[in-house]
Amino acid sequence: MNMLEVKNLKTGFDIDGKIYNAVDDVSFSVKPRQIVGIVGESGCGKSVMSLSIMNLLPKGIGQITGGEIIFDGKNIEGLADNQMNSIRGKDISMIFQEPMTSLNPVFTIGFQIEEILLNHQKITKSEARTKAIELLKKVGIPRAETVVDEFPHQLSGGMRQRVMIAIAIACQPKLLIADEPTTALDVTVQAQILDLLSGIQEENDMSIILITHDLGVVAEMCDEVIVMYAGKIVERTDADRLFYNPQHPYTKLLMAAIPRIEEEVEELATIKGIVPSLKNMPQSGCRFVDRCPFAKPDCKTISPQLAEVEQGHEVSCLLYESSYPKESVR
Repeated sequence: MNMLEVKNLKTGFDIDGKIYNAVDDVSFSVKPRQIVGIVGESGCGKSVMSLSIMNLLPKGIGQITGGEIIFDGKNIEGLADNQMNSIRGKDISMIFQEPMTSLNPVFTIGFQIEEILLNHQKITKSEARTKAIELLKKVGIPRAETVVDEFPHQLSGGMRQRVMIAIAIACQPKLLIADEPTTALDVTVQAQILDLLSGIQEENDMSIILITHDLGVVAEMCDEVIVMYAGKIVERTDADRLFYNPQHPYTKLLMAAIPRIEEEVEELATIKGIVPSLKNMPQSGCRFVDRCPFAKPDCKTISPQLAEVEQGHEVSCLLYESSYPKESVR
């Protein structure tokens, strides 16, 4: 049985009295002990999808407009806050973007870790403090006995990210959503954070959804990869196949934009244009058509469907058929 199944999820935002979907008919699953990477540019719907799973959409603005979210065999879409609170933080946990701002600046590190332990476990305040120190040590924070009484501003960005991980794994969740966990961290700290997540995942048999812009992180960490563009999944396959045989033009262009040490180039490859805003989203045809170097006239009128082009490899593109261009996009 899958740990998580997202079925035809649609999540919209109220803009000037009209609902615009930032996540549009997205379906995927996460198996036990699997790491699934979700990649795409900013504005593609990755974080909105994760907030939908956690039921943390901004009240009165964002809402799930369709689909199901099945976690551990139970549909959690539409659960009341008190029901979701018993799951969120305990069975499903999340490492949020921006460790610099995700921690509450007016509470100590220990208080913020102890809070989730006291909410979900029948332990005393003293036991929660002891466990908070153990968690800080587990995520590699030195001076844990001292740091537990310090405030977020007294820690570096890398240490704050480790605290965020400690909070997320405090109750040994079955599913961890890591939303760009290495953003704004230097390369050395990024590597340490990724190693830490890998070790925790193996030790606790967790499933992980890893949201990132960094394809190098995907190559190192993920079993399966989902490529999103403008609220839709455009390609899904295992990590090895994605890197050795990308099929969707958007994925090819993302790969082409990766700087390579062995190549001398005067100008880095880029993808022309930007992701369309919610209010300007195309209502028919492929949403990538205006930026795609391989677009045909049909791409403006026919909406592609996610379909299997080979076993274990799904692509949403009209061009993968016999006429699909095989030449490099570089």
